[in-house]
Amino acid sequence: MGLSAMAKLKFDVVHQVPGRVRMKVPAAKRNPKLLKQIADTFAAIPGIERITVNPATGSVVIFYDVNQHHEFHGHLQDHPQLEGSYCSPPTEIDMLATKIEQEAEFLARHSDTARAIVDGFKAFDREIRLATGNNIDLNIVLALGIIGVTVLEVGATAATPVWVTLSLFALNHVIEMHTHKVDGAPPVAPVIVKDASSVVG
Repeated sequence: MGLSAMAKLKFDVVHQVPGRVRMKVPAAKRNPKLLKQIADTFAAIPGIERITVNPATGSVVIFYDVNQHHEFHGHLQDHPQLEGSYCSPPTEIDMLATKIEQEAEFLARHSDTARAIVDGFKAFDREIRLATGNNIDLNIVLALGIIGVTVLEVGATAATPVWVTLSLFALNHVIEMHTHKVDGAPPVAPVIVKDASSVVG
């Protein structure tokens, strides 16, 4: 089966936690050869430690290095078989940002002043993204603002660890936004095909 035919297969992400993503491929149920081909295409994604496929259930389980969480999920989102249908699991920062946003929305529903503030920040974030061609967002601007305030308040020598940490965060965020998949890279993760006879029905 060629890549164009595999790109038409339906992939359902049924469970994911940091370090592991499990997908079902209904068309690959009881087809170990197809599952092996699918796993081999995913194996080229950086950060993958191993892939296990189960022909009895038509599932593909990808184990990846949690230290490469953002890079792995960025590549997985760009994968042709999942393009447009995959969302990475939220990180602790994402969950905190979502909680703050939900609280702001709740307050905005009950206060005209809060609504104006929330709408203002959303408009500001949208304008930053438009002005920079989606290269910088409000997260980066806030990190740089914290760096600036810390350096001015505490001094450059005392604030070096915080300054370095926040600078690396901002740089990493920009790099992740501009990482492109390298075509033709050899598979690097081992693929394990479970024996269908070992699965209890």
